[in-house]
Amino acid sequence: MAMSSTATNPAPAPATVSKKEIVVTASASEEIARQRAKRGTPNARIRVGVRGGGCTGFTYVFEWADEVKPTDSEFKAEGHDIGIVVDPKSLVFLGGMTLDYVRGMMGHGFKFNNPNAKGSCGCGESVQF
Repeated sequence: MAMSSTATNPAPAPATVSKKEIVVTASASEEIARQRAKRGTPNARIRVGVRGGGCTGFTYVFEWADEVKPTDSEFKAEGHDIGIVVDPKSLVFLGGMTLDYVRGMMGHGFKFNNPNAKGSCGCGESVQF
C-alpha cells in the first residue's frame, strides 16, 4: 500500500517564559475572577507556591491571599486585571511556568505547566524538582 505525505508547517514553538515570570492564561484569570466573585472578596488574589511535603518532596500551594506581601511578585494574564501572587522562594521552583484552566471530559481545573518539574506522583498532589 502506497502512502503519500504532504508537507505541513509545524506548529510554532511556544514562546519561552523567563525563569522570573509566570504566565497566567486568560482562561485561568477568568476562572479566578468567577471564584473570587463567589467568595465576595474583590481584592483577593490566588497565592501559588510550593511547600515541602507530599510523596515526591513538594506540593503545590493554591490558596486565597487577601493581602499581598511586599516581597510577593504578582502575575496577570495579558489584558486582565486579575492575577496570582508568588513568594520569592516559590518563584525559584515556579519561574517559567504557565498556569492554565482546562475543561474536558474528565473534568475541569487549574493546570500547572511547569518546565521545572522533574516528576509527579500518581495522586496528582505532589511534584518533584
